[in-house]
Amino acid sequence: MTHTLRFWLGTHHPHWLATAGVELFVSRRALARYKTLPRASFAWALDSGGFSELTLHGRWEMTPAAYVAEVRRYRDEIGHMAWAAPQDWMCEPDMIKRTGLTVADHQRLTVENFLELNSLAPELPWIPVLQGWSLGDYLDHADAYGRAGVSLADETIVGVGTVCRRQHTGMVSGLLACLCAEGYRLHGFGFKLRGLKLSAHDLASADSLAWSYQARRNPPLPGHGVRHKNCANCMEYAMGWRDEVVDTIGNAMRREAEAVARRLRAEAASP
Repeated sequence: MTHTLRFWLGTHHPHWLATAGVELFVSRRALARYKTLPRASFAWALDSGGFSELTLHGRWEMTPAAYVAEVRRYRDEIGHMAWAAPQDWMCEPDMIKRTGLTVADHQRLTVENFLELNSLAPELPWIPVLQGWSLGDYLDHADAYGRAGVSLADETIVGVGTVCRRQHTGMVSGLLACLCAEGYRLHGFGFKLRGLKLSAHDLASADSLAWSYQARRNPPLPGHGVRHKNCANCMEYAMGWRDEVVDTIGNAMRREAEAVARRLRAEAASP
């Protein structure tokens, strides 16, 4: 069976949910500004906004019950919600310094939140998220989920956090290969082209908002200069960038399939 990767285009414009016609990744921090919510025309996934929350406050100020109420509203009023990230705790060294806690504390709080959200609203599509810094951290976190009664191999998707700033490194590609070998269907948060080239075959899905950062530092598309000074908020630019990502994913998958086929032929030819 051919492996496919589901790509969620990140956007900070929730009204795109009604018109984009592709799978989108939207933060609750962006949706919270809307009194009247858009009605989605396509599947989308919800980012909890954890990185911003911890950066700003050093902790989660929103209670799990309040988050549940928000997510339930988004599911009902927007529709087509595929899954929602929990109120997880990232583990970058700067974030650990910001909260004053340890990696183990962040992992424990992430598991506890996933369990509480499922207890409060088991009908909502929560996903577990693995957090850590080293490979051993992530394996320890997977074990912690198991001790809490959560079988990650049985989950529809398992997020992998604290990777977006280093997703092009050998450490992260090795981590994803290791977790994929455990039978987990992985979602990579914030993956860019370089990371996808390395790890597309080990991911079930990924999201990225990198198009906006790229557009902010480049001239606008031809003819767009009369409308805006750059295309950091431009759907046409985002869709073109998404096409490039999808092509990159397809090429990476083909290369991996060809490498596997060559290896199998070589093994079959060995005496």
